[in-house]
Amino acid sequence: MATQPITGLFQSLSSDIAAVVERAGQAVVRVDARPRFAASGIVWTADGLILTADHVVQREENIMVALADGRELEARLAGRDPGTDLALLRVDATGLPAAEFGQAQDLGVGQLVLALGRPRTDGIQATIGVVSALGGPWQTWRGGRVEGFIQTDVTMYPGFSGGPLVNAAGQVVGLNSSALARGISLAIPAETLGRVGEALKTRGRVRRGYLGVGVQPVPLPASLTGKLGLAQETGLLVLNVEPGGPAERGGLILGDIIVGLAGQVVRDMEDLQRGLAGDVVGTETAVKVVRGGELRDLTMTVGERE
Repeated sequence: MATQPITGLFQSLSSDIAAVVERAGQAVVRVDARPRFAASGIVWTADGLILTADHVVQREENIMVALADGRELEARLAGRDPGTDLALLRVDATGLPAAEFGQAQDLGVGQLVLALGRPRTDGIQATIGVVSALGGPWQTWRGGRVEGFIQTDVTMYPGFSGGPLVNAAGQVVGLNSSALARGISLAIPAETLGRVGEALKTRGRVRRGYLGVGVQPVPLPASLTGKLGLAQETGLLVLNVEPGGPAERGGLILGDIIVGLAGQVVRDMEDLQRGLAGDVVGTETAVKVVRGGELRDLTMTVGERE
């Protein structure tokens, strides 16, 4: 029997996937910044800025980047943020093929995505899967705030960390990291890449605020929340106050229960950390506490965590 040519949907899909890999792969680079295994990176700007995963940058000198066109360039570390597992490299080059970024918030569970990597010098590598879960803002175990998470079933081969997660349009919707979760494929969303990347470009780090307190979540009695008009069931009990810290200077004392920060409800540590993220360092911030069964409004200047 004569072999029939492959036609139809499968062939079209296969060709489309290959075309996306070829196009998006031009912005994927090899990052050699650790012993033994190289990793991947994404050309963020045409003038030489490259995003990668922080955990793959194990040395801050003698970093080499290999571009899709075969050129190998020495890179400098422009900044890093272990909290979100992101690092920014700079190479002395212009006219680089910068990635096209999409919005992770436009993804849907079940959509096809591609993970790309260039850990070797013999070309781009790719693996395909679906978005298996999406979530809202979260705090990494390293202490960084991430706008959301993208969980997929793509296979994270060695060296894929720092490379892009790509949607069907060939847009980068996330950066793949094997360091933020065990046993699952996770990508840092494009929204976080933009925010953290700008901070690293400007300051070389992400500024994180602190109040100088030790706290723990405690339940608030229904009788108290009803009396005070609070729409929450928990707050943060202040267990210790750092001498000379922002909280002490702002009048916070042991036994206070923090229930609000900068106009937002504080129920737990995640709420507090979220309120201290962003450009709040050095700003006067309103803190609402329960003291002696009454609400009190304090003002304190947020410090910067070293």
